[in-house]
Amino acid sequence: MVKMRLVVAFVALVAAIASAKAQDWPSRPIRFIVPFPAGGSTDVGARLVGEYLSHSLRQQIVVENKSGANGNIGIETAAKATADGYTVLVTTDALSSNPHVYKMNIDPLREFAPVIQLSRQPIVLAAHPSLGVTSIAELIALAKQQPGLRYATGSGVGAQHMVAQWFASIAGIKLEQVPYRGGAPALNDLIAGHVKLGSLGSTPLIPHHKAGTLRFLAQSTERRSPTLPDVPTYQEAGMNGLVLDQWVGVFVPAGTAPGIAARLNAEINKALAESAVRDGFLQSGQEPVGGSAEAFSRLVRGDFVTYARLVKELNVKAE
Repeated sequence: MVKMRLVVAFVALVAAIASAKAQDWPSRPIRFIVPFPAGGSTDVGARLVGEYLSHSLRQQIVVENKSGANGNIGIETAAKATADGYTVLVTTDALSSNPHVYKMNIDPLREFAPVIQLSRQPIVLAAHPSLGVTSIAELIALAKQQPGLRYATGSGVGAQHMVAQWFASIAGIKLEQVPYRGGAPALNDLIAGHVKLGSLGSTPLIPHHKAGTLRFLAQSTERRSPTLPDVPTYQEAGMNGLVLDQWVGVFVPAGTAPGIAARLNAEINKALAESAVRDGFLQSGQEPVGGSAEAFSRLVRGDFVTYARLVKELNVKAE
């Protein structure tokens, strides 16, 4: 009986300490780890929300771009951080796809608590004008004459690569991936014409689409993104069933006080309701989302299952 009372007292003490920490949070700057280079959709989203939180939380948000290994370096760094609310991971659905392709030193579904979905965006198939195609049908015809057309992605094996290979499988053509360490360097080579196709997140490409220096052939969402109303979906182009959103979301290391995660969710939802923040996302080709941690958790786990299926069906392997 005495032992049971001691256990109950200990649990109550731990809960009280956790509650106190949550109430005091934040008392110093917060680090946002972005596992990709600056300039891409993840970085843009982190900085838009981080600027708002710097004012609302009255603490500086420091964005740290820690890229490499298809995002795994930054993801694993965040997972190993102290679960005190001062290290936050802002990443893409690579967190759901990477475990099926790469050897990871962590189990991301166990070692992170989802906080909130920031945004979603289509993966677009973009062509350099010198390729001479303006539609999916024209690209398929060209690819049948020239098997192995090269396309750029902003990472290794992930959503951008899988969408392109999914398309190639349905269309009966062969495409060759050229992976980059982020959307910005991939875009640079695409604009220069060093590679004539790109399967990339829409964020850094939209200004070039509007200027006519790139031609968007398709987008991967179920319906046309509000930021790209003039671009057909893959399904509209005849690729039935090809639907895959690329999302950006916020996570904290597992074990972070629930009160801290809840406040972070609430503050970010407020940020996403601000017109200046929403406009920033939309201008960068991202649709702001927000919502509950539970809804985001369902998305993360659902995509984990989807990517497992795609990796198997498309025989996707890391080079």
